[in-house]
Order: sequence, then C-alpha cells, then structure tokens
Amino acid sequence: MPLKVEGFAGGDRTDIKLPAAQQQLLDALVATGKPVIAILMNGSALALGPSQEQAKAVLEAWYPGEEGGRAIAETLSGRNNPGGKLPVTFYAGVDQLPAFNDYSMANRTYRYFAGKPMYGFGYGLSYTHFSYSAIKLSSSKLHAGETLTVEADIQNEGSHDGDEVAELYLMPPRAKLSPALALEGFRRVHLAAGETKHVRFELTPRELAQVDAKGNRIVTAGQYRLSLGGSQPTDGKTQTAIFAMEGRQELPR
Repeated sequence: MPLKVEGFAGGDRTDIKLPAAQQQLLDALVATGKPVIAILMNGSALALGPSQEQAKAVLEAWYPGEEGGRAIAETLSGRNNPGGKLPVTFYAGVDQLPAFNDYSMANRTYRYFAGKPMYGFGYGLSYTHFSYSAIKLSSSKLHAGETLTVEADIQNEGSHDGDEVAELYLMPPRAKLSPALALEGFRRVHLAAGETKHVRFELTPRELAQVDAKGNRIVTAGQYRLSLGGSQPTDGKTQTAIFAMEGRQELPR
C-alpha cells in the first residue's frame, strides 16, 4: 500500500501506539478541561502511553458490532456493570517485545513475559468490588496422574450487582521451557451486592502437566503454587496455595 503515515509501513504497523491523528485528537479534547473517557475500538493490544493518564477511564470495546453503541452507552451510564477481562497482554510499547522475526516465546504473552505490562492479561475493572477467601485444596500432596480440586468463596463487597471472572493460575516448578504461570481455569460468576458464592475447579493431570522440548506432555515432581482471584497473582489480591507433586507421568499426546 502506498501509505506514508507515522506508525505504518505500507499498511503494516511498525508500533502499537495510538495512530498519531487519534493521539492529537485526544490531546485536543483533554485540553478543553472536560473529563474524557477513552473508548478503544481495536482488534489487538494497544500501547496507550500518555493516553491512560489523560483519560479519566478507558473502555475497551474491541469490534463491538451493530449494538456496540448501545452497549457502550449503557456501560458508561452505569446501566451495565462491565465484567470482562483482557484476553491478551497490553504491553507498554514494542520495546518490551522481542524482534518481530523472533518466533520464540521468550518474553511473549503473560506466560513468559518478564516485564511490567501496561495492562496484564486477565485485567478488568467493575463498578463493584470482589474479594476471595477460604481457598481449599483437595490435597496438599498428589501423586502424578491424580486430579486436584480447588475451592474458594467469592464475595461482592460493593453496592452494585455484577459479574466476576474468577481466574485460576498454576505456577509449576521452573524448568527450561516452563511458563512463569498458566491460566488453567476460569468461572464467570454473577453476584448480587453483598452476596457470596462458592466456586470449585478440577485440575486434571493434563492441566497439571508441562510440555518438554520434544513435545511430550509430562506431569513432573516438585512444588507447585496456585493463585485464585480476579486477576493474575501479581496484584497481591489473590488467594494462593501450595501443593507437592510426587512421581512422574508422561501423558498421551
């Protein structure tokens, strides 16, 4: 494409910032002194840079379709209480990522990223607040091939009804190819203001296994950590638990 615009090369993106024209528009709106909410309509992660500080709030609408206008208006007005969580990592910029032609997973996605993203995978806000408590494991010691059950309580501590997405992350023993953490389960739970509900997850041997350099899926011995909450465990607001795995089992592909 014969396109000559900052941030693009022949139609391909060279960075993940807001296009220059849109950043200029946002700057002009903020300069009026009026409160500004930034609504993003995009198909992938963006690095908002100063935009996240300029705006009073950011609403990720993705490609919302023909009812998108109504959905956005109902969310901004408070008629709808948002409960979505980000399905991708929003990096602070391309400088946090490996070269485009580097196809390894090193420092890519929430599983292997070592930096501090702008917004992490699984992040999302609500007009209410949720808390987690009483995490319980079916056992603190498993033998390879056994299933683990995880239970906990979720309470809506705010004054608005809302949906919470409970995210269960597994942090396996560190090996050459092991991720720092992996989402192994999630539940979307509707809670009235003040209500508490019990959630339960089952982690099968396949979900407790790791893949080695040869593509084999293996349950390995060692100490594992679990985190259950409304986000990744990095925010310090999740419930955590530890269990030990004994033995080793290779699973069918």
